[in-house]
Amino acid sequence: MALLSVASSCNSSKFYLSTKGNGKEAETRNAAAALELERKQVCIKGTRKSLAFPLMAAALVALSPFSIHAVSLAQTMDVQRGARLFGSACIGCHDTGGNVIQPGATLFRKDLQRNGVETEEEIYKLTYFGKGRMPGFGENCTPRGQCTFGPRLRDEEIKILAEFVKLQADQEWPKIDGIEN
Repeated sequence: MALLSVASSCNSSKFYLSTKGNGKEAETRNAAAALELERKQVCIKGTRKSLAFPLMAAALVALSPFSIHAVSLAQTMDVQRGARLFGSACIGCHDTGGNVIQPGATLFRKDLQRNGVETEEEIYKLTYFGKGRMPGFGENCTPRGQCTFGPRLRDEEIKILAEFVKLQADQEWPKIDGIEN
């Protein structure tokens, strides 16, 4: 394991990071060097500042669960919109991911995989054109008998719905606000 050392000069604001030692020599000095680095004072533009706070802040940001799974406002809105679409078009048969008409055709990942529907694109096609007892909801769904007699969904709506179903299936259908029973 290599050690990092920081060197600076009061005449310059540049920092130089270098690795020193490797193998057993570095491992034996690891704890002492870490303490030394934490206590080391660095001259930054004529002001002495400790490295402890910046290092701690960097570690917190790097290890924060929020930095790993950052979700944009647009993604959150799509999930909510998907939940509303699901609540209006799908929940009658697929409440909480189940299937009240055909028990082996749930929206849980294991059943989707067993039925050859594993990707958002495959969920989109199934929702658009239907299959078996499930009617299609696409604007141009054919044949007529395979399609819903209710309101049709636009392509964008089916895409959002497919993303929502895939997300829910991957998470084993946790409760989502916005789905009304």
